[in-house]
Amino acid sequence: MIKSGLFKSLLRRNKLVYFSQQAPSFRTDENDPLKHTLNHVGQYYRVPPKERKVYLYGGLPKSYEIQSKTFNETCLMVRKPSIDIINCLKEIDYTKPAVRFVLFGKPGSGKSLTMAHVLHYAHNAGFLLVHVPWVGNWMRKPKELSNSETREGFFDLNIDAAAWLVHFKSQNERLLSTPELKTTQEHVWSKRESTPKGATLLELIDHGINRLKYASECVIALAEELKELSKTGHCKTLVAIDGFNAFFYPRTRVFKEKKEVVPPNKITLTEAFLNLTKFDWNNAAIVVTVDQIALYEEDQKSYFPRYLLGKEGFEHLDPFVPVFVDVYTPKELKSCMDYYRERKWIRYFPQQDEELGSLSANNPFKLMQLCTSL
Repeated sequence: MIKSGLFKSLLRRNKLVYFSQQAPSFRTDENDPLKHTLNHVGQYYRVPPKERKVYLYGGLPKSYEIQSKTFNETCLMVRKPSIDIINCLKEIDYTKPAVRFVLFGKPGSGKSLTMAHVLHYAHNAGFLLVHVPWVGNWMRKPKELSNSETREGFFDLNIDAAAWLVHFKSQNERLLSTPELKTTQEHVWSKRESTPKGATLLELIDHGINRLKYASECVIALAEELKELSKTGHCKTLVAIDGFNAFFYPRTRVFKEKKEVVPPNKITLTEAFLNLTKFDWNNAAIVVTVDQIALYEEDQKSYFPRYLLGKEGFEHLDPFVPVFVDVYTPKELKSCMDYYRERKWIRYFPQQDEELGSLSANNPFKLMQLCTSL
């Protein structure tokens, strides 16, 4: 027989071994966003390498992308706003008009990463993704500007449009190969060039990529086709646009030859994505963010949707479901610090979490900046 003292000692030792084999409390072993629930809030999950291509051409903030390469893994924290949207996407009636969700909050609170989590879910759930990583890039530093050949007074950003088509093609590579996704009408580009009715969407996309002068028009045509295909049940679409309020701010850094400012409503790409964010179609959902840093002006007084969208933008989206992205909760802050310590990014010292939380005001981006290398 084993003596009681020895038995208790072995039991304690086995418990220590057992607990040491468990995943850390700040991580979850559930890496499939389809299975994430409120029980996973405040925990990190690893994006599998095969599914990392969702963010190949955009979707993660540049600073977070650099951090992920440094840590040699892409991990996202499960947060309540993303779980709320995911639960809604599971339950809404897709026969009804498209539901619009608007993510808002202070700069650096995690709106883009919340959208990244929703994108990962939608990709695994079989949605066709229509994702704009950051509208501000088009309105602040376009790669090229040209007069539209089909719309008088409008301007094309054809290089940016072609780059977006590459992004769209990469995110939806598997779905675009299905034979059901075909054009519902003929698209004439010139006297000699056209995309016939019944052509695959890949042909339409490749035409915009290979024939740069038609890239912006191809994006507009693709938007119309996606709406029709969704209405007829050939696909289920998620539209995700980061920095959506930049479509409604009159001051841009897009200039004509005489340094005259081109407003967003005169840029052809704007027409395509405003068309996709209307509620006149079904079998779709729309998630957008509004952000103070999406605008050219830096002295923004409020982060609320009504202020950032203005009257025109607010009326365009109304009615919508507002989703507030707050700063880290105490649990989320501790998880973030534990993750940094696990990756040997920071060294531990007493009262570390409280001090860094106070300095950053629990803001995720500010906390990341405080912990970055010198």
